[in-house]
Amino acid sequence: MTAKPRLLFVVESGTDVRLVEGLAPVYELELACRRIAGGVEVSRPPGVSVKTVIGPASRVAFALWLLARLLTGRDRPDLVLVQGYALAALASNIAGRARGFPGVMLVCSPVELYYRSRKDAADPSAPYRWFEAAGLASLARINAHLGKRYVVLSQHLADVVASHGTKRPIHVVPVYGVDTTVFSPFLGEDRDSLRTRLGLPVGLPLLLFSSRVAPEKDAETLLLALKLLVARGRLLRLLNRSGGFRRFQLHAAALGVGEFVDAADALPPSTELADLYRAVDLCIQASRQEGLGFSPLEALATGTPVIASAVGGLKETIIADQTGWTYQPGNAEQLASVIEEALTNAKEAARRAANGRTMVLERFERNDVFKQFVQVLDAASGD
Repeated sequence: MTAKPRLLFVVESGTDVRLVEGLAPVYELELACRRIAGGVEVSRPPGVSVKTVIGPASRVAFALWLLARLLTGRDRPDLVLVQGYALAALASNIAGRARGFPGVMLVCSPVELYYRSRKDAADPSAPYRWFEAAGLASLARINAHLGKRYVVLSQHLADVVASHGTKRPIHVVPVYGVDTTVFSPFLGEDRDSLRTRLGLPVGLPLLLFSSRVAPEKDAETLLLALKLLVARGRLLRLLNRSGGFRRFQLHAAALGVGEFVDAADALPPSTELADLYRAVDLCIQASRQEGLGFSPLEALATGTPVIASAVGGLKETIIADQTGWTYQPGNAEQLASVIEEALTNAKEAARRAANGRTMVLERFERNDVFKQFVQVLDAASGD
């Protein structure tokens, strides 16, 4: 029996359990994770046994710890998969050059663009510092020359990576995709019954914002749009399911719309989350910047209409008049208007959602895209 290749997956900023569970059957997988203070390194406990080592919480300390581990470790990995193009990637790329093992940078977000969003958000908990922005840009350019391959989620991210000056291969693969057997339209249960089972109000339009609360996700514009709708006499509820839901609640209360918000912790990416998509009238992705955006794809797979800001990777999937509604990022007035349009035209909403599900089936079905991902990793092993 042929031994499985040894893959070290370096997790600097937390990862989705679906990626871990997808890689584990194919490779002898080991995770090297930066400790996430107050959070988790993997979104949920994996359903498979995976060797995991936890490094320091500081990004600088983690990169130094990783570099020492890769340079002095007796076991040489067949391949290192590292998140992003920041400090952990720099450590991995330096060690790869020194010891001759191949590496792939997995880019799920445009780090420097996300950081730049702090300027617009003006969030005291996430201040913008010019020297940090300059450091991120420098790291991106250095890794563009040291690294060997990239896997990115979208063409937008491919363009971002290419702008760093790399001459290395850039593979566009939406990694773990969408499990369209889990995220599927209604099966034998009407919406009112589903809402009752989930403890959600019946008879009111429900909007879902499932993003984490961060400057680049722009919860503020969505809450301002909600305030405008309430002022116009709209009776509705805005749901948020994320690790930052308490901050979301506080922000809503400060804007005077707290009673119209139902916020709670994130749901596992299984039937619970799929049920929530099926129970709501609209899914909204309000990002200032976005690498791809899986939440809108999961919503469309369940047949739920989507509104998204016209930015980044979202422009590749949420197309006005075809697969959803769009608006200019940061424009609360325009967002409120498209929410009203989508809620008052059920037939058109259903048409766009159906188009969206077809797109997800054709381009983002989990099994298909994960095969593509493994093919890229296998090719990288020969670098």
